[in-house]
Amino acid sequence: MIVYGISTCSVCQKAHKALEAAGEKVTFRDVRADPLSEGELAALIVEFGDRLVDQTTNDYRALNSWLKNSEAEVQIAAKPKVMARPVIQHNDSYYLGWGEDVQKALLGS
Repeated sequence: MIVYGISTCSVCQKAHKALEAAGEKVTFRDVRADPLSEGELAALIVEFGDRLVDQTTNDYRALNSWLKNSEAEVQIAAKPKVMARPVIQHNDSYYLGWGEDVQKALLGS
């Protein structure tokens, strides 16, 4: 299982800890320190589309108008912190966020 996020993100930290506490072997990948490849980003765009960009953040609001009008993959490549997080890869499935639906799917609770 891979959790994609940012090391300072409290939601990413909660997800990582909860999954490990449930006995999952979790690899954490900080997308700032280790950016997504074009192929990885393309797969996430296919899965989540524009939902992959969190437009409510200060980092998104700070983007210039050209970037705001660009495709999601361009925005994330330019500023990884605008990626909605966490993104969790478990087997061949991807999950976005750490809401009740994702927790139920991954933890069964």
